[in-house]
Amino acid sequence: MKKFINYNKSIEILQNIILAPKATQQLFISQTLGKVLAQDIIAQENSPAFQTSAMDGYAFKHEDIKTQKLKILGDNPAGSVTTSQIKTNTCIKTFTGSLMPKDTDTLIPIENVTVENDYIIINQEVSKNFAVRDIGENYKKDEVLIKKGTTIDFAQIGVMASLNRVQVAVYTQPIVAIASTGSEILDLGETQTNDAQIRSSNHITLEAIAKKYGCNVHQMGIVKDDRNSITTLLKTALHSSDIVVTTGGVSVGDYDFVKDIIKEELDCELLFQGVNIKPGLHILVAQKGDKFIVGLPGFAYSSTVTFLLYVLPLIFKLKGSNETLPIVDAIIDENYPKKANKTTFTACNVAFREGNYHINFQGKKNGTSAILTNMLGNPALLIQEEQSQNLSKGDRVKIILL
Repeated sequence: MKKFINYNKSIEILQNIILAPKATQQLFISQTLGKVLAQDIIAQENSPAFQTSAMDGYAFKHEDIKTQKLKILGDNPAGSVTTSQIKTNTCIKTFTGSLMPKDTDTLIPIENVTVENDYIIINQEVSKNFAVRDIGENYKKDEVLIKKGTTIDFAQIGVMASLNRVQVAVYTQPIVAIASTGSEILDLGETQTNDAQIRSSNHITLEAIAKKYGCNVHQMGIVKDDRNSITTLLKTALHSSDIVVTTGGVSVGDYDFVKDIIKEELDCELLFQGVNIKPGLHILVAQKGDKFIVGLPGFAYSSTVTFLLYVLPLIFKLKGSNETLPIVDAIIDENYPKKANKTTFTACNVAFREGNYHINFQGKKNGTSAILTNMLGNPALLIQEEQSQNLSKGDRVKIILL
């Protein structure tokens, strides 16, 4: 009987893959959302470069605070440099974002004073340096603000804009080719002609996940259980993409051709075939140069979970990203048995309250690995190791956030 490797070993194999440096491209920062930075973003100057006002108010020397009455010398609008010279017991009206006038060290808010003619009367005192933004408060010259390998979101774009970075280098997006195999399955829009046919959702579901994580997708659709057709599809897909993902055809049935084609006709290095996990026992991962073929099970829940477990780490690696699977601690809110002597990944509901993630299984159905509806709602995946025991309410567990 074949001995399958364990889950931790399979992930270690993926982590140890060494790839050639990824290709990069220069993009305008407005086009980089979801892309991965191929360079560190370093501050070229202090921000702010000078002390500035954080509020509307009056700039003055704090040593004059006890005077209670200060003469207003003029206005200091944002975007201008005042030439008014501060003196003892004087102040300058200064607005949010304005440079602090020379020799001032504190700003008192408008609401803390009463204006009488050309003077302010201080009604409520403030501490020294109040409402003054220090030099370098936002960031300092030569500080690494965004590290290479970061997936760009709105905050990164905003920071790069503040640095006047018009273009930045990003890694090119991985290309993932996806196909479902099986003579019994129908693509979207195909008409069912007999009761043995089933509708495939796998290739559409996996396309959505790949796009969510920043990939370009070649949708290959459905291919029947024919060795020549599958061989042609895999060769075409491998030529034009970085990762080829198939669902179905990796088990031990007479018509499960995918595993044999990968091993015998594509000149690939088999990284592993068969992992002691549930779902996904017969998963296959192969490599050819810097490209990969991943054969996933055909059941909808199985293919979705194993894509998350095995294809996502490859996507992260090919993207040059620092991302990892989001595994966190949680508290289980009900008793839950260990159902197999495998590392199992079970869909659960997750909520965050009182500083902890909590999980339960309300509304989740028991059955085969075809129940994709268990991924609806606010799902996570409960991880139970091979040697773990039954779980009791209140136990701390590991989950993958989705």
